[in-house]
Amino acid sequence: MDRQDVLQQLVKRYAQQPERLSKQVRLEQALRQAVSQAWPHQTRLPSHRQLAVTLGVARHTLSRAIASLIEEGLLTTFHGKGTWSCKKEVSAAPTPPSVKLSKRAQQVLRWPGASTVQSGAFVPGIPDIAQFPMRKWRQLYASVTVPQNALLLSYSTGGYGPLKRAIREFLARWRNIHCDIEQIIITDGTHNGIELCAMALADVGDTVAIESPCYWGARNIFTAAGLSIEMLPWFPDSGHALPQTTDNIALAYLTGSHHYPLSVPTNATHKQQLCTALSPTYVVEDDYEFTRDDHTNLLFDPNSERHLLVGSFSKMMFPGLRLGYLVVPHHLAGPMNRLRSELFREGRMLEQAVLAQFMFDGDLDAWCRRIQRDYLGRQQVLHDKLSSLPKVSNVSPPTSAISLCVEFAPGVNDVALAQALLKEHFIVRPLSTVCTKTDPRVGLVMGVGMLSGVTLVREAQRLRRCLELLLR
Repeated sequence: MDRQDVLQQLVKRYAQQPERLSKQVRLEQALRQAVSQAWPHQTRLPSHRQLAVTLGVARHTLSRAIASLIEEGLLTTFHGKGTWSCKKEVSAAPTPPSVKLSKRAQQVLRWPGASTVQSGAFVPGIPDIAQFPMRKWRQLYASVTVPQNALLLSYSTGGYGPLKRAIREFLARWRNIHCDIEQIIITDGTHNGIELCAMALADVGDTVAIESPCYWGARNIFTAAGLSIEMLPWFPDSGHALPQTTDNIALAYLTGSHHYPLSVPTNATHKQQLCTALSPTYVVEDDYEFTRDDHTNLLFDPNSERHLLVGSFSKMMFPGLRLGYLVVPHHLAGPMNRLRSELFREGRMLEQAVLAQFMFDGDLDAWCRRIQRDYLGRQQVLHDKLSSLPKVSNVSPPTSAISLCVEFAPGVNDVALAQALLKEHFIVRPLSTVCTKTDPRVGLVMGVGMLSGVTLVREAQRLRRCLELLLR
């Protein structure tokens, strides 16, 4: 392969990276894809000067990107002699020892779950991390990281008090939920909150009712906790399909005001009908994504003795934050707080203090209002591009959420579609893998958090062209 071909391939892959990412990150991803997918082993790269000029990046930006890939073992260089791709040869490896995992672990790993790829065009579940006001966040972090605040380096039994007050006020403004501070438990994100509910409120072998399509993470957590899962199809027009027997349901796990992964508003009446029929001991609602005006879709009542609400800041702000909250009935607050301390040991007081100040300063409200307007516009672009495709039966209506769902006519293999799109650097999730066997719906779940502006329009057009070919 001559250097001109090498250069053209790298330029093409660099242009496909989201423009919201820094030039160095875009360059690293382009190089990584080229080395692993296109270039033969020991392909020589053009000179650093030629690469920098052609790609329009500074020499030091290029040098840092190349140094990063050298550290990963994907590139190798010799002073004065050039830089080469370095594919690791696949050699016959000795037979690894057999791994004996628990049946619960094997069941979790049998299902598709967390993707190893967490960035790229249309990756679902990732908010816009490029536009997040990181400068303000760093300033707040620096302000709390002072010697006088040494106690913030300790455990945070029960959670950071000011953060609980900030969450209480936020819930009153955005969700019309008026609860006491004592009802709020700080968690390490949604998964931790759901796990705490499973551990505290159900025994091994108990039944948890969840919706189909479901949030894959919740299904995995309940499986790992040893619970029996009853998946009930939910249809926005008609409600839930009820099982033949409705006895002994320990938990009902429902999405909040906005369904994931269907990306449509939920219906409080449907939820109430389901809970009346099943009579679960406890009802856990996962407020995955929401806007200021959709709280009427919630079934949660802070004065109820059996309703719990799970919330997270990861989808509002950035996934690496891993902070969330539980709102629980008064009689469960003490025992569940103690159980959390015994099982998980709370920490992350620094992050909790920063988040509390971020909320008190009004920055979270301002960020949510701004980015939700952006998401609505982005969803409209994607909706317009995909709704007229052949074999598309429905595209979720544009909302202020980060995800949307494209449903196909029966017979379309959405798993094969997702795999084929991955080769074109589109990161989407098949819908059928989170549906029960009696729920025949197929589709693709995708996100708008990583793309905006002209990049979104270009990639949406490219996605449409790919789907047109694949759906024929």
